Amino acid sequence: MANREWQSRDLAVVWHPCTQMKDHERLPLIPIRRAEGVWLEDFDGRRYLDAISSWWVNLFGHAHPRIAQAVAEQAARLEHVLLAGFTHEPVIRLSERLVRIAPKGLTRCFYADNGSSAVEVALKMSFHYWRNRGEAGRTRFINLSNSYHGETLGALAVGDVALYKETYEPLLMRPITVPSPDCYLREPGVSWEEHSRRMFSHMEEALARHAGEVCAVIVEPLVQCAGHMRMYHPVYLRLLREACDRHRVHLIADEIAVGFGRTGTLFACEQAGIRPDFLCLSKGLTGGFLPLAAVLTTDEVYGAFYDDYRNLRAFLHSHSYTGNPLGCAAALATLDIFESEPVLERNRRLAARMAAAAAPLADHPHVGEVRQTGMILAVELVRDKARREPYPWQERRGLRVYEHGLARGVLLRPLGNVVYFMPPYVITEEEIDLMVEVAAEGIDIATRD
Repeated sequence: MANREWQSRDLAVVWHPCTQMKDHERLPLIPIRRAEGVWLEDFDGRRYLDAISSWWVNLFGHAHPRIAQAVAEQAARLEHVLLAGFTHEPVIRLSERLVRIAPKGLTRCFYADNGSSAVEVALKMSFHYWRNRGEAGRTRFINLSNSYHGETLGALAVGDVALYKETYEPLLMRPITVPSPDCYLREPGVSWEEHSRRMFSHMEEALARHAGEVCAVIVEPLVQCAGHMRMYHPVYLRLLREACDRHRVHLIADEIAVGFGRTGTLFACEQAGIRPDFLCLSKGLTGGFLPLAAVLTTDEVYGAFYDDYRNLRAFLHSHSYTGNPLGCAAALATLDIFESEPVLERNRRLAARMAAAAAPLADHPHVGEVRQTGMILAVELVRDKARREPYPWQERRGLRVYEHGLARGVLLRPLGNVVYFMPPYVITEEEIDLMVEVAAEGIDIATRD
């Protein structure tokens, strides 16, 4: 069947995520029948370079044979078993591997189904820890402005992107929100490091004032991805770790989007030399094959729940597919690739190629900034370059870039007026050049008045 028939059948029954479905009256869906490497192929044979790793999940290309084989072999042995009272080899081996590669001191792995669920686990676990330790007055969380941590109610509550959160505000707990160290907002002549240091004063003030009522601070290390790919310096994380220790508050690192090599190191926290109390992982954990999430924490946290059942201190949280063997097999194969290939070294070369290819965009009259952290590069579109005045969101300039990208065979999905690249790590230098060339064309088209 051709694209048109699949499009018609889809629109009769499917409600798509993060989508105003009325848009598809004029913007056709793209039905994908197969994929390989960085390329997606539709039912009419058109190909699209996946410049955003299909919402940041794909690390080593679509249909990677090594991961596919691991999942197939596991499916023939054991597809799933409950993880309450039972266990299995893939979840044990994966837990051992994660503990070995994570920042030292993270020794316990708790599994969930997706990133939002991982954040829910970390929030509940931190709150419950303090309750078990006799400090039931700790019921609040500190977050950063412009942060995003998922769309289930707890995760949504500790985010700060109005587009996702505003409608559901009456349902949500209220965090203590401090200004982000977002370096796009720095004054002229101020370095990323100095701006991030200055902005930490807001966090220090909030911790000093509220520490006794706060369970944890939650941050996305280095890059606020859904918050228009805004970035900051690792020094902020070092200061935050020191302050959380001083004020006896947990630190939750949401590395769901930035983990597994996206920022240039395996985990973004490594660039600050810190260990969070909770490390939330998902997306790239399985190389983009299957939904799986993990929350890593310490023996200190684990010990607060370890007691006789009658004392009701256990962490009674579960998902039906917790620690699914197929997901664990995909994750193990993904980690095998990191171990057997020079992934991070190769990524540094690819990141340098992205930087060089995108550098001319900094001179575009409607580009306010080109910024990059590792394999994440973002281009901020503005109406007025001198004043960095943004385009009104209602004009949907980013959508014009998206449509041009599809016409030229590149999947770009801007965040509002921010065009970004977060490709699979198997992209070639030539494909990077194509990706940036098409984006530059789209930016020219989108910024014509």
